[in-house]
Amino acid sequence: MALNLKGIASFTDCFVICSGNQRRQTQAICDEVLSRLDAEGVRPGHVEGYARGEWILIDLAELVVHVFTPETRDFYGLERLWGDAPRIDLGAPERHKSSGSTAVVEG
Repeated sequence: MALNLKGIASFTDCFVICSGNQRRQTQAICDEVLSRLDAEGVRPGHVEGYARGEWILIDLAELVVHVFTPETRDFYGLERLWGDAPRIDLGAPERHKSSGSTAVVEG
């Protein structure tokens, strides 16, 4: 899920919020996000929470990516906390070219 925070928050324009089923999966999601950013020559300001893996935050200034375990996502409830923020349509799931499977980032 993505939230448009322009005009609502002074520290960023957008949150992307996603979940992994457990710590190793949240770390793998973070690794992939960082790999794709690196391929584009983009470096985050900082990454927090990687070692614990329950809530990983990737700060790109105008964009903040949150990767949660389900329990931690439910506990903090960013979607509820920022409930006034418009949701951003992320479009159709991308097809993974090598396997033909659908890779989905769920909200």
